[in-house]
Amino acid sequence: ATSRLLVNYQEPYRSQILDYLFKPNFGASLHILKVEIGGDGQSTDGTEPSHMHYENDENYFRGYEWWLMKEAKKRNPKIKLIGLPWTFPAWIGKGENWPYDYPDVTAYYIVSWILGAKQYHDLDIDYVGIWNERAFSSKYIKLLRYTLDKHGLQQVRIIASDRLWDPISFVLLLDSELHEVVDVIGAHYPGTKTVPDALLTKKKLWSSEDYSTFNDEVGAGCWARILNQNYVNGNMTSTIAWNLVASYYEELPFGRCGLMTAQEPWSGHYKVEAPIWITAHTTQFTQPGWTYLQVDGHLEGGGSFVALTDGLGNLTIIIETMSHNHSQCIRPPLPHFSVTPQRATFHLKGSFYMVETLQMWHSRLGFESGNSSLFQQLHPLKVLKGSFSLDLKEDEVYTLTTLKTGQKCRCPEPPPPQPFPSNYKDDFNIRNPPFSEAPNFADQTGVFEYFINASDPGDHVFTLRQVVVQRPITWASDADQTISLIGNFKWVNMTVTCDIYIEKQRDGGVFIAGRVDNGGIYVRRTTGVFFWVFADGTYKVTGDLGKQL
Repeated sequence: ATSRLLVNYQEPYRSQILDYLFKPNFGASLHILKVEIGGDGQSTDGTEPSHMHYENDENYFRGYEWWLMKEAKKRNPKIKLIGLPWTFPAWIGKGENWPYDYPDVTAYYIVSWILGAKQYHDLDIDYVGIWNERAFSSKYIKLLRYTLDKHGLQQVRIIASDRLWDPISFVLLLDSELHEVVDVIGAHYPGTKTVPDALLTKKKLWSSEDYSTFNDEVGAGCWARILNQNYVNGNMTSTIAWNLVASYYEELPFGRCGLMTAQEPWSGHYKVEAPIWITAHTTQFTQPGWTYLQVDGHLEGGGSFVALTDGLGNLTIIIETMSHNHSQCIRPPLPHFSVTPQRATFHLKGSFYMVETLQMWHSRLGFESGNSSLFQQLHPLKVLKGSFSLDLKEDEVYTLTTLKTGQKCRCPEPPPPQPFPSNYKDDFNIRNPPFSEAPNFADQTGVFEYFINASDPGDHVFTLRQVVVQRPITWASDADQTISLIGNFKWVNMTVTCDIYIEKQRDGGVFIAGRVDNGGIYVRRTTGVFFWVFADGTYKVTGDLGKQL
């Protein structure tokens, strides 16, 4: 739920942000977009709506992921698309908080999302995952492969299990049928290391979720280090950052842990953070399908390098010399190491011996000076008889490449930052909304959608309605109450006016709260000032969501 506010940006700022993320040879030039398959439950910074709230309900226009995938594909038709569920609607588990008791139902549900992406949005999903950071079921994975094939989706590959290297690697070695249907082993936050079992499977190994670090210069250092060392130390050929863009209220969990920041649609302000340009060092000079050369990528003075080729004569080398204290990711803990200034000499052999010049791009993260130099093109490097040397300092990234296509593009400066408007109102009076959710509302439990109440005799035909009435199969500790956030966490004194309709006449209710201090996965522990109104006409004021204070 981390791109929630992005859709509310006005043009031209929204397209500028999307260009920095997806447009080739412009900014991050991303190769992969991994999205949540919404399941109506809390997935870290909010809930994303399911395409099937209930068994007899299908709607492939809810939420913003369809829009985001189309915008990515519009800019880069070659981008790879991945879907992964965090939560599932309640009907999948038939009363249990578990998606595997009826694996045929779960497989049908996931495949329907893939089919809907194609039918309604002309999107081809390339990879699908199992259940984010939770248990996997071998029976379900096999049935998912069968269901995909049955619906003509042989091209969709399966990633398992978006958690740790084991037990999935170990099970693949024991179960030949499972080994046949899993295409990629995806691990989260592997710390650049893999395990022997994973290597023995001979599968593609991916860091299928990584980074998750505040997007300042240290976050950029973390990203530079793991982009290289996930392959150098762990043989991983893909690294996927959580999250794409910090487009959620910063006070929610893991604020500003995106590659760039776009959390103010009301002002149009956004910031192209350093991780965008660190990404470009790799993504602007390689493509899916390029091959890592099997070299020892450790530098003698600390740091690492990788080399990739397209098999057609092109070569790209990426070098990083991130120091320990300037490259710590949020997880796992980073063992101590040292990096010192050094002269590194490289020897090109085989078909690359004939290379005479390499284009050179450079970044230096400025921790002492506070001035970073990001993704600057330097003079081409001369290669003499297949050899060249570079003087490397700490906290630098170099890209050396035969490609001449790199660009550092800049949009005009966005507007200055502004706090959320202190006077704000919404009557939801829109007949054909572009999105199912009202601007700036960030659902935390349940799903709030535009709803036209044609039976209303007065001023409330156009409404925002909470539509989930069964607790989903959860990934986090979802609250017992349905919740949507809006506005500024720092507001102290405010007046809130809200017209509400309680659909459950006996035991329903509603609350409004201010001065709240938590959301996302921590929403159950929220304190603040809560004003409750119940269907029987009573009301209550409490200091927390649990009505204990």
